Amino acid sequence: MSYIPNPLIIPVGLIVGVAISAPVGPVNVLCIQRAVQRGVIGGVAAGLGAVFGDGLIALAATMGIGAIDSMVTYYRGAIQFIGGLVLLAFGVMLARSTAPVAEAAGVVEVPSLGGYMSDGLKSFLMTITNPGAVLGLFAIFGGIGTFVEVRSSIDALVLVAAIMAGSLFWWTMLSVIVARIKGRLGEINTSRLNLVAGIALIAFGVVLLAEIAWQYSGRHGL
Repeated sequence: MSYIPNPLIIPVGLIVGVAISAPVGPVNVLCIQRAVQRGVIGGVAAGLGAVFGDGLIALAATMGIGAIDSMVTYYRGAIQFIGGLVLLAFGVMLARSTAPVAEAAGVVEVPSLGGYMSDGLKSFLMTITNPGAVLGLFAIFGGIGTFVEVRSSIDALVLVAAIMAGSLFWWTMLSVIVARIKGRLGEINTSRLNLVAGIALIAFGVVLLAEIAWQYSGRHGL
């Protein structure tokens, strides 16, 4: 077995990592809200859970695309239901949260380590309970062989690492851009921002649950 990975795997993995993170979704909403409220570190911490979520999904895909893909498809309704409830819960918590007492321009909230870890856990759960994102990544894995050959387990592990690096790059750049824009805009009403972000998460959750209800009614002729 060769211990030298196919060099083309790294750029392909980086592109895939950015591509699966860039579309607007719940994690993007949380990352932007945290970058405004807590600065670059807060935004990156919020996106870090998605990095590990993408890595876990990618690793599962390398272990057996067919079997795991079939399992995700079979349990898609249950996964989507859990994901919808997760988004509703996080959305309500965020919408009800209050802003720090001091809201001066350039001043950001500095939470405890537990606060950063909590945001990472939230984005991790949002990622692994989003059946669309999971199946999308599996579909991408199925088509990667068209562009680059994954010849060994070393290639597969490097591909997973590259995807995680691409995802981390996206969340870092997004946090930097948002924090810089916030600095130029000056004072922002973070209570209002929390409300808007919370409503956005709730809306994503409602869409997931509504889709399940629609499919259920269609199957049972309701």
